Amino acid sequence: MSFVVPAFAVVPVTATSQFLAQQPGNGDNGGQGEDFGKSSPVGFLILILFLIAVALLVRSMTKHLKRLPESFDEPAASSSSEEAPEASKADAEPVAKTEKPTAKSD
Repeated sequence: MSFVVPAFAVVPVTATSQFLAQQPGNGDNGGQGEDFGKSSPVGFLILILFLIAVALLVRSMTKHLKRLPESFDEPAASSSSEEAPEASKADAEPVAKTEKPTAKSD
């Protein structure tokens, strides 16, 4: 694809492109001084703090995932029929049941 400039516009286009392509010569480098692009110790400290925060979040999430039950399905119907005889035994002998913690859904 080529761009054709009419003959009467060649001089203004050429002069404009040369003006825009020049580097500033008045000492202003557009904010790019001697230390431009170099990191500071404060930036490094912030990076380290973010990495520590991510490590702690991963650790916490791993703990929470280990507490989840194997399956969220309802218990089988056979277990409900087994609970009925246990209820009559409960009056005779107190038995402590330990239940696995269940996850709360939001």
